[in-house]
Amino acid sequence: MTEMLDIARLKEKFASDEMRAITKIASEIRYCAGRFLRDNGFVELNPVIISPITDPLRHQVYDASIEYLGKRYRLTKSMIFHKQISLLCQEKIFIFSPNVRLEPQEYSVTKQHLIEFTQIDVEVRNARREFVMELTERLLIEIISYLKEHCAQELAVLKRNVKVPEMPFKRYKYLDAFNVYGKDFEKILSAESNEPFWIIDFPINVREFYDREYDENPGILCDMDLIYPEGYGEALSGGEREFKYERIIQRMGISQVNPEEFHWYLEFSKHGLILPSAGFGIGLERLTRYICGLTEIADATLFPKLPGKFGI
Repeated sequence: MTEMLDIARLKEKFASDEMRAITKIASEIRYCAGRFLRDNGFVELNPVIISPITDPLRHQVYDASIEYLGKRYRLTKSMIFHKQISLLCQEKIFIFSPNVRLEPQEYSVTKQHLIEFTQIDVEVRNARREFVMELTERLLIEIISYLKEHCAQELAVLKRNVKVPEMPFKRYKYLDAFNVYGKDFEKILSAESNEPFWIIDFPINVREFYDREYDENPGILCDMDLIYPEGYGEALSGGEREFKYERIIQRMGISQVNPEEFHWYLEFSKHGLILPSAGFGIGLERLTRYICGLTEIADATLFPKLPGKFGI
C-alpha cells in the first residue's frame, strides 16, 4: 500500500521563511568549506556512490546494495577506502560525499541521525592527527565567521546567534571521560559545553580496523571525534589510518571482519599503495543543524530520510 503524502504540511515546510533561511545557510556552508579547503591546497574529487567496498562501520546497519549484471555493489557508507587510494593521485583531497546508512529504527529518537546524508570527506597524505585537528578547528571557525557576516539575515530569522569558537578546542581522552561520566559521557559533555571540543585516543575495540593504533600505546587509537556544544553531539570522526598490510590484516582479525570482502583494498595495501594519512568526515546536515540551532536534524534538509520512516 502506497503511503500518502501530507502535501499541506510539506508545502508549509518548503515555503516557510525558516526553510528558506536553512537552505541558504546550508548552501553557503558548502561554498565556504570548499573555498577554505582549496585555499589550503586541497583538490576536490568526485564522490563514489556505489562500489564493491565501503566502510563496514562498528554498529549494525541494514545492507544497502544493488546487483548489476551478476555483480554486487554497495552504496557508500563512507569513502574512507577510496580516500586512502586517492592519495596516490593528490596529496590533499576533499569530497562532498553522499552516504547511505540504513540505521536501525531506534536511531530515530536521537534527532541527529539520517539514513541519507552528505559528508565533507577530507584526507591528507603523510599527515598526523594534530594537523587535521588544527585544520578542522580553522575550518569551523571560518565557516561560522563567514555565516555571521554573509547570512546575518537568515540567522536572525532562525533567532540563532552561534558563537565563534576559540582555538585550541578543549580535549578529553576517551577513557578519562568514560571513567568520570560513564557510557553517556559524550552526551553529558556536549550538554554542559558552550564550545566545540574533542574526544581523542579511542580504545581499539570501539573503532574500525583502518584506524591507526599507537606504536607506543597498544590498544589505543590515534583517533578523534569533534563534539558540538549545547547538546548537539558528534560533528565528525577521524584520525590517522593504518596503512601496512600486516597491521590491517591483524586489525581485521580483532574486529572480526572478513578480509575477502575487502579484497580490492587489501591488494592496494599488499603492494604498498596505501600511504600514511590522516583525515575526517564532517556531516553537512549536522553542521547545518548546529549552526541554525535546530531541534531536529530532519529540519536541516528539504528531503530528510529518517531511520524507520518513509520519505520522498
